[in-house]
Amino acid sequence: MNKTQLGTTGPSVSRIGLGGMGMSGAYGASDEKESIRTIHAAIDAGVDLIDTGDFYGAGHNEMLIGRALKERNREDVTLSVKFGALRSPDGGWLGFDSSPRAVKSAVAYSMARLGVEYIDIYRPARLDSAVPIEDTVGAITEMIEAGYVRHIGLSEVGSATLRRAAAVHPISDLQIEYALISRGIEADILPTARELGIGITAYGVLSRGLLSDGFLTPKTFEADDFRAHSPRFQGDNLDRNREIVRVLASLADERGVATAQLAIAWVLSRGEDIVPVIGARTTSRLSETIAALDIELSDEDVARIEKAVPAHSAAGARYADAQMAQLDSEA
Repeated sequence: MNKTQLGTTGPSVSRIGLGGMGMSGAYGASDEKESIRTIHAAIDAGVDLIDTGDFYGAGHNEMLIGRALKERNREDVTLSVKFGALRSPDGGWLGFDSSPRAVKSAVAYSMARLGVEYIDIYRPARLDSAVPIEDTVGAITEMIEAGYVRHIGLSEVGSATLRRAAAVHPISDLQIEYALISRGIEADILPTARELGIGITAYGVLSRGLLSDGFLTPKTFEADDFRAHSPRFQGDNLDRNREIVRVLASLADERGVATAQLAIAWVLSRGEDIVPVIGARTTSRLSETIAALDIELSDEDVARIEKAVPAHSAAGARYADAQMAQLDSEA
């Protein structure tokens, strides 16, 4: 497994990471035993970056990963944890809290659920509009000094926030959505991150499964599946986006690879400082994901893909209006 460093100050990690959110109900029911097998298979294959959030399944995902890690060497894994999103017992969203007091409390609970003595990369899930980013980063810095955290990351913030945060403490990486049909970071955020020596851990690389062969035909979603409420998966938007998938699938067929693999390969081709974090929930999906590392794209290949799937071709926003309003990266 090839490795790369996250930014100029972050840890060295595998070129692809494993995202845990889908293992805890975000996209419908999942199989816990298969999830643990997938985590083990990832670690055994050299995929050492594992990303989670303390609000994924209201703590379920951290506990799941914790159980999986009991059978592997903790030092072989780089744990990336998001915090700050508040949820109600019925799964509703209550906002965000990244105050210094919340930072320190959340670290303690995450370490207990994960069964670890430190967290490799700790990051607020979103910018808390009520708390200066300097205060949040300052509190995480105290956790680094105490030995509970090793690196600071951010998630879905814009260039101005990146600069303010980096002035307080080095930032290892920015976790943000980046895919063939979600390329908003290219204009300003990505150049700023590179200027500041901040890596990118890209989520949504497959646009929540949209950029895969599975969406070439009609698909229904369970009520608790995020996509049941996502604009890109609704009505005419889904029909139009399925046409994009068909175009990408034809290019993938020419190379003898899966549509998802080509979408991952495109993100990988955008720079060594960009690490795709893929939410594989099964060992078979994990194997398909890892195989994307073997796809080499020339400049001509990339140009052809981007001509076939233009930057702003997707129908519908990546989140519903209320969620989009909470993204500093979209401000």
